[in-house]
Amino acid sequence: MGELVSWLMQDDQEDLYGVVFALALNVVFLLLIALLLWPLDRAAVTFPLAKGYVLFWVIVSVTALALFSVHKILRVDMYSHADAHLLSNLAVGGLMQAGWSAFAALVVHSSAAAAPVWFALILYFVGILSCFVAFNIVSAFYAGQIYRMINLLLALISFIVFSVWPTLARLTYGRFFDLF
Repeated sequence: MGELVSWLMQDDQEDLYGVVFALALNVVFLLLIALLLWPLDRAAVTFPLAKGYVLFWVIVSVTALALFSVHKILRVDMYSHADAHLLSNLAVGGLMQAGWSAFAALVVHSSAAAAPVWFALILYFVGILSCFVAFNIVSAFYAGQIYRMINLLLALISFIVFSVWPTLARLTYGRFFDLF
């Protein structure tokens, strides 16, 4: 086990380490919120989040691969067209991050509708933590420091906005969520 960890920590395995870390964080988060919400008889909140995470992993992976293919076809890389490379990665990562924040805000909003205030606060805290987990998933594919700073701020701000105004989340990403 120690050899595997030291192999993952090498510089040339940084991308794989990011994916493994995000996946492990995702699983641990789902287990912890299930254990937290189970005594409160609200563990059902975990199921939509788990389904959402599976779909989120697929969407982020496919869009990252598609963007990589577009960059390859158009010969856009960090050295020849840095602005196009940076902006396209920021746009795609930001759309993914805001999409998860909208999804999490809608799940939390529907679960907290008839709950007491103290429980609603717990659910909104779980929603913020779920956005942090989604941020780590996006960061596994868009690992630059600029992407991390912007996507973390975007995750928190968009979750707050979509929590205060869930109609905007439904309006912005609703058609996609209807497929789910």
